[in-house]
Amino acid sequence: MSVTISNITSIVTSSINSTERMNTSLVTCTPGDALFLTSVNSSSLTPLQVFGVSYAYLHGYISICVCLFGFMANMANIIVLTRKNMISSTNFILTWLAIADLFTMLDYFPFAVHFYILKDVDLPPLFTRGYGWICFLLFHGSFSICCHTIAIWLTIALAIFRFLYIWFPTRGSTLCSLDHAKKVIVVIIVSTIIFTIPNVIANDFDFVDVCEKTINTTNTSTVIYKREKIYKWKLRQENAFFQFNESLNFFVQASLMKIIPCIMLTLLTILLVIAMHRAYKRRMALKNKGKKEDSDKHNEHNRTTLMLLAVVVLFLITELPQGIMTILNIVDIERFYESVYMPLGDLFDITALCNNAINFVLYCTMSTQFRETFRQTFCSCCPKIRPGWRKMGVAHAERNGATVTTTHV
Repeated sequence: MSVTISNITSIVTSSINSTERMNTSLVTCTPGDALFLTSVNSSSLTPLQVFGVSYAYLHGYISICVCLFGFMANMANIIVLTRKNMISSTNFILTWLAIADLFTMLDYFPFAVHFYILKDVDLPPLFTRGYGWICFLLFHGSFSICCHTIAIWLTIALAIFRFLYIWFPTRGSTLCSLDHAKKVIVVIIVSTIIFTIPNVIANDFDFVDVCEKTINTTNTSTVIYKREKIYKWKLRQENAFFQFNESLNFFVQASLMKIIPCIMLTLLTILLVIAMHRAYKRRMALKNKGKKEDSDKHNEHNRTTLMLLAVVVLFLITELPQGIMTILNIVDIERFYESVYMPLGDLFDITALCNNAINFVLYCTMSTQFRETFRQTFCSCCPKIRPGWRKMGVAHAERNGATVTTTHV
């Protein structure tokens, strides 16, 4: 997820420098909105940067709508997947995936509200007048990355578990047991927290003393200058340690949080498709031998695998563009990062948020067991069959050596 504080485009860089130059000598300061407009209307903006600036005005409103739906969807996922009849290693991983997605949205919602919808129009993006909000921004910058990375690796674990289950039908239930799933989840969460530490160390904030010019309401000829602090995010580069930490943080995020997950998701998607084809041939062989019960069981497993494959593919669609962008960014970090990667940051964010919210729809449309459990949990008062109607039944009888089929309504 490109989320967060790293989404400061090159557009803002010029305004940061100009703001710092004004500092305490701003007795003749220009209004705050002029700072922002100067940076946005720069003639050096590329079409992609213009798109990034234009979309930023809509991003906050779209994000909170997606987050509100995601709150309810992921809460429903957690409640349904933790019912007794739903307990399994696969559903246990899906439950923690829903928890990670829920925390991502709980964190992103106030970020979108304050820094997009309620943003001070006279300040550049991700600048704020509130000390509490700059502290939240630093927290958001690491917590959102941590939650999203956990979700990515949980999806990888889910794909690996499912592949083992269908590729090794005799040992699959042992290899993919609930205990193994719990251990894998603990390893993923602890490892992600450790690998997020360099990002926590790298992020810091600074403030700029500015002078706000206001007009006295009782005497319009009187100009009042009010000094205040404007807080902004910055990278810590004071000494060799922080410079090394910055390089380490970039390497960790590029490799463990972008490139490697994209490669693994791509390979696992291919392997799952191959495994499903193999399982399909096995099911058809059982059906031809007259083993209908075993064939139906394999068919149910295939439907579950198809649903999980959809979850993996959606993650791949979300993460693959960012992985490609990260590789290109390494090749030409100076120009590509500022002119291409950063203007698309908000777009990457909203696609990731949509992916976090869409799993509920997949479960409802592709899993009969999930739908039935959801109905029993949230809609128990609703009758399964409308009053006055009965299920259609088919009875078979044999008369004079011939089979007669009778339909009952």
